[in-house]
Amino acid sequence: MNSKFMNKFIEIASKIGNQVHLRSLRDAFATIIPMFILAGLAVLINNVLFPFIFSGETLIIAQDFGNSINNGTLNIAGLLLCPTIAYFLSSNKGFANPISAAVVALATYITIMPLAVEVPFNDDSIATTGALTYENLGTEAMFVGIIIGLVATEVLLLLNKTKALQINLGEQVPPAVSKSFSTMLPAIIIVSLFAALSLLLQITLNMDLITLIVTLIQQPLRRVGTSLLGYLFLYSFGNLLFTFGIHQSVINGPFTEPFLTQNINENMIAYSQGAEPPNILTISFQTSFAQMGGTGATFCLLIAILIFSRMKPYREVGKLSLAPGIFEINEPMIFGLPIVFNIPMIIPFVLVPIIQTLIAYIVTAIGLVSKTVVFIPWVTPPVISGYLATAGDWRAPVLQVILIILGVMIYLPFLKVSERILKRQAEMNG
Repeated sequence: MNSKFMNKFIEIASKIGNQVHLRSLRDAFATIIPMFILAGLAVLINNVLFPFIFSGETLIIAQDFGNSINNGTLNIAGLLLCPTIAYFLSSNKGFANPISAAVVALATYITIMPLAVEVPFNDDSIATTGALTYENLGTEAMFVGIIIGLVATEVLLLLNKTKALQINLGEQVPPAVSKSFSTMLPAIIIVSLFAALSLLLQITLNMDLITLIVTLIQQPLRRVGTSLLGYLFLYSFGNLLFTFGIHQSVINGPFTEPFLTQNINENMIAYSQGAEPPNILTISFQTSFAQMGGTGATFCLLIAILIFSRMKPYREVGKLSLAPGIFEINEPMIFGLPIVFNIPMIIPFVLVPIIQTLIAYIVTAIGLVSKTVVFIPWVTPPVISGYLATAGDWRAPVLQVILIILGVMIYLPFLKVSERILKRQAEMNG
């Protein structure tokens, strides 16, 4: 019965992981992550490197370098995500012209922008028309880009199946022209529908569609996904899935990473402006404190094996896993030790990140360690990651070392139990 339940659980989780919308969302985020990393480097250069070189008015002028990069990355995060998601979703669904889906989604996103906006002016603000604001294009509206990218593409694919809406110009015209005309009527209908919906909302609620999505969908989901309890539950559940051979991105990809990414983006913007970063839980916080060595904080397990284990199979796996583990790649450990379906190792694999997250959260909240303000690549090695993510706070790597030592102590007794089981199995088989 337990075996049947486990097999059914794995089957359902695997289907969720391969669900086309979640897969497309992961593909889109993976595509634009380099832009966020670039923004993180710009923040470091602007606020750590340049103050050593310049001062006064010269420093302010030099920092336009990083500010310009922020405008082209963080401040248009929603605009980048929308067509990228549309492209991958249509491509993953076998649509022959995915670039047209990206164009339609982008046009739709701009269509729902409010026609009149408030822009800063001296110490006040003024209403103006004909302007697109970073507030509606950037991280604050990132979830809007996700929603529009998914919905506009699904509607396009649905309408494109209707032959009456397809315009066939024959084989004599260039393929690019033929493809554009084949989706012309569905594209016109989609953009017009969203324009009509925006008008209806403005007339009835005096509200634009972006504000509606942010208020009713994005903010509630974000409050759950980035609250301490909500994050610990979702992140731990993803780690638990990994112990059954299902990658943790099934959960973290759609339910935590978008909001943690939004949090680090807000922190970077605030830090670059000299303001207090608003968020503790960010994607860089997770990389620095909750998954040192990869999911499950297996860098701690690596150290425990290499120092304390006398089992040759474990030591061999540890040696092979050390180099990738330093760069947060722990599949050799997860599937080679293995941790998958290894009950003694499943417990610390889920437990250690919870304890490390709680300690790092409390220490950050009381001000002993700076908040993370730089988007760092997830492959950044432990200790280095904390220093970079906090823009050079030496206390962060000290905290990481303490957390690693604690993780080794927690992993060690479970490692010894796993070794005894392995010895007993060897005796029974030999």
